[in-house]
Amino acid sequence: EVQLVESGGGSVQAGGSLTLSCEASGFTFSSYCMGWFRQVPGKERDGVAAIDIDDKTNYENSVKGRFTISRDNAKNTLYLEMNSLKPEDTAMYYCAAVPREECPILFRLLVLPQWYKYWGEGTQVTVSS
Repeated sequence: EVQLVESGGGSVQAGGSLTLSCEASGFTFSSYCMGWFRQVPGKERDGVAAIDIDDKTNYENSVKGRFTISRDNAKNTLYLEMNSLKPEDTAMYYCAAVPREECPILFRLLVLPQWYKYWGEGTQVTVSS
């Protein structure tokens, strides 16, 4: 059974930092493209960052230079390091996975949620001003 379990969310003040983790199980983690997404109530789920099986990364424009996505294949874990947090970063954050054979050929599309097959339950991030 595929499982993705996010952790590391919480409440921080603007300018602070958090690191999210996503522990994966039930599939060959190293063979999957992975992504982080976020959603606020009443809005669509948006891509934040993505990483392919070769560790190539892509970011949504508003988080470039502040967030870093990484993966540890030995630990089956995906990370999202978030620095210089802003109130507009407040959202539920989800990790997601898609097998390599279904990753988009155009890498820039990897931040789009429609490519992903498996999803975690999310972890809440709240940034206060």
